[in-house]
Amino acid sequence: MAAPYGAGGGWRKAILILALLAPWRSGATPVRLLILGDSLSAGYGLPHDQGFEAQLAAALRGRGREVSITDGAVSGDTTAGGLARLDWSLGDGVDAAIVELGANDGLRGVDPAETEKNLNAILDRLAARHIPVLLTGMYAMPNLGRDYGAAFGAVFERLGHRPGVLYDPFFLEGVATMPSLNQPDHMHPNAEGVSHIVARLLPLVEKLLAEVPPA
Repeated sequence: MAAPYGAGGGWRKAILILALLAPWRSGATPVRLLILGDSLSAGYGLPHDQGFEAQLAAALRGRGREVSITDGAVSGDTTAGGLARLDWSLGDGVDAAIVELGANDGLRGVDPAETEKNLNAILDRLAARHIPVLLTGMYAMPNLGRDYGAAFGAVFERLGHRPGVLYDPFFLEGVATMPSLNQPDHMHPNAEGVSHIVARLLPLVEKLLAEVPPA
């Protein structure tokens, strides 16, 4: 997100691949999962092993899933930033992707039409490579007004109906309004909040991985 969402973090992390090889499939090729996001999936304010990517990796490993997570989450990033670095994030290849972007657009009051244009372009590029996608939605801050909030939310609802896209309406569902699940900034989930997000999204992530053809 914007200033409170870790602006200035910039290219805080290079692509990080976490190879999680379940013993019973130790010879198989892991599914390559890209997480293209902002500070919410980058684990802003948390030790690396408590962030979204690490907790999701651990949860998948516990379910016997062979997954290599490509870290494409950058604190402070917007949908425009995600689009600009998408090709770089795809690197040598990706089998599936989670797109978690938009929170910073909402904080900055970016025109929802621009947010939609950027996300559409991201989804178009992934579709062109036959990469199945889980798109997570976001709500705008109430101080931006009811009209803006409605227009902003409608962007994700429309994109969530695209063919080949799995859709989760709100990344912070069940966490955003719970002080005990958030850091002192009241915007970023703490480790327990991340755990709730991972547990809620895990069935959708497994459904996403099931759409990847066998190697």
